Amino acid sequence: MAAIHELVEKHRPDLTSYQELYKYFHANPELSNQEFETAATIAKHLKEKISSDFDVRTGIGGTGIAALLFNGEGPTVLLRADFDALPVEERTGLPYASKKRMKDADGVEKPVMHACGHDMHISSLLAAAELLVSAKDSWAGTLLLAFQPAEERGTGAQAMVDDGMYDPKKHNVPIPDMPYRAGVIGTRRGLCASSADSMRIVIHGRGGHASMPDRLIDPVVMAASTVIKLQTIVSREIDPWDTAVVTVASIQAGDAENIVVDDAKISLDVRCINPATREKIRKSIKRIVDAESMAGNAVKEPTYTITRSFPLTVNDDEVTARLEETFSAHFPVDKHNYTTEVSKLGGSEDFPNLATAVGKPYSFFMYGGTSPEVWDKYEAEGTLSEKIPINHSSLFYPDIMPTLQVAIDGYAAGALTWLLKK
Repeated sequence: MAAIHELVEKHRPDLTSYQELYKYFHANPELSNQEFETAATIAKHLKEKISSDFDVRTGIGGTGIAALLFNGEGPTVLLRADFDALPVEERTGLPYASKKRMKDADGVEKPVMHACGHDMHISSLLAAAELLVSAKDSWAGTLLLAFQPAEERGTGAQAMVDDGMYDPKKHNVPIPDMPYRAGVIGTRRGLCASSADSMRIVIHGRGGHASMPDRLIDPVVMAASTVIKLQTIVSREIDPWDTAVVTVASIQAGDAENIVVDDAKISLDVRCINPATREKIRKSIKRIVDAESMAGNAVKEPTYTITRSFPLTVNDDEVTARLEETFSAHFPVDKHNYTTEVSKLGGSEDFPNLATAVGKPYSFFMYGGTSPEVWDKYEAEGTLSEKIPINHSSLFYPDIMPTLQVAIDGYAAGALTWLLKK
């Protein structure tokens, strides 16, 4: 492991240009499945700024990229970065804050922001690629970089697989022996991130003038009753020793004070750590929505549209144990840079699809981005949960350094765990 530490320290590139690259990606985000400029910039950087030896295969599953560097006989290691952004209006006040606006899949123009760190994932993986190219005399095998679209929609990884990423007759990307993703740097064995299911539900009423409620079938009242009842699923139907989240993130039903519209739309998000509980909650949602709709005398049955679905992320014990050995040797424990018990991810990930589609184990590791000074201050105050912006917040942004270096080292050291020459 000392050899890996020395290689990473020796070959880590000058990070000045990568800090600027990060700022570029942050200022120029693109929504899921529309990441054309981002993908083009990544492909160009790989071929022109890092090494022309990269075999860059673009347009996989939409805008996905697989970049291969063949370096003799040895295992194939996959490192992954996601690169889509979110429909969030940035309020950080940064000089490189996003002012971008794009039309979403429904044709509605929205502000766009990298509010989940994907800009850091791209920048750090590109820098790690440069490090590994510089150190290639010390390792052997195939380096596979996967730049993935549409992670926020939970569809990008599977889209790349479905588009024949590993199919010898199509993109012919070699099956990895190990995939990775950047994710304070930390590993965790077993369950790392919950499953997720998102849906839009439409409750159908009969609208009209607000002064004549007796002539209406009010979808707003039905929706309000439904939301309250949905919040009893976890508290009254799920084992207290289990964990699940049912969140109604949005209700839409008209915008005038004196008009009741025909339909109310509910956007729902569910997170689970147990497949059986996941299925139970799905059934409970339908039972409750159908019952409330019937009780309200709806004109027809509710309409359900599944919008996102993420698998459970469960790290392989053996793979993670090898990473633990490498990371504990490289990242100084006395500076709290590495933990083997990183907290479970608050959100969900579609990353496992890149591995499970070809029957391979994986390990997902994570790193933090909040400045240590800010973190220590709020931790001492006991206000971390109130004052540290979380992912998807309009105030979210990582402290570029040391976040960038930690991410680069995690990628590179992780790959070298399997690629280093014996």
